[in-house]
Amino acid sequence: MPNSNAILASLSPGDAASIRPHLKPVHLESKTVLFNPGDRIDAVWFPAGAVVSLVVGLATGEMVEGAMVGKDGVVGVAAALDSKVALTQAIVQLAGDAFVCDAATFKGVALQSERLLSLLFRHEQAVYAQAQQSTACMAAHDVQSRLCRWLLRARDLSGSDTLNFTQEFLAEMLGVRRSSVSVDAHTLQHAGFINYARGRIQIINLEGLREGACECYETVRSQYAHLLGETHV
Repeated sequence: MPNSNAILASLSPGDAASIRPHLKPVHLESKTVLFNPGDRIDAVWFPAGAVVSLVVGLATGEMVEGAMVGKDGVVGVAAALDSKVALTQAIVQLAGDAFVCDAATFKGVALQSERLLSLLFRHEQAVYAQAQQSTACMAAHDVQSRLCRWLLRARDLSGSDTLNFTQEFLAEMLGVRRSSVSVDAHTLQHAGFINYARGRIQIINLEGLREGACECYETVRSQYAHLLGETHV
């Protein structure tokens, strides 16, 4: 249902009536690349269970996550609205449902609604703020607190306490070595915060994980709440 995406659920009746006929439900598989840097955006995605990472690739082949978008947002909207190319890679982090809309069609609807444009601009501000916070987080906080923050954000956006991640993928997104993730995941498991086995993480102590997370988790939540209000998940 479109109501499972906060942006779609917040649309006015008129905007909803204009866009809903053009929404196509899809299931996004993990590791699916929605677009790469330099690609022209031909669709926008509204996650409704799937979680998408916006990542930056380096010449060495390494990838680092800048922001994470799930049922609180939309992927590809900025490039779609100005008809320009993507600047990051968008890769599906957690498999799940989404709604997709042709970019040109979505642009036509958005340009007819000042309220919808305002919402989209504020959403892009929130994503940008999240990317800035991620940069500060990588520079100032230890891997364990960043891992806690990352798991909490993924949980919020997926709506599930079970997260299917390999240590390799976690290391890529956090911009650290796999050995660092392995050590800290073991520490969190020993503390009773998570169970981890065969690429699946089960969060079993939510409050403990929150206590272990760096300040960036709550900062990003408050930024989304401030900019998007009731659309924030």
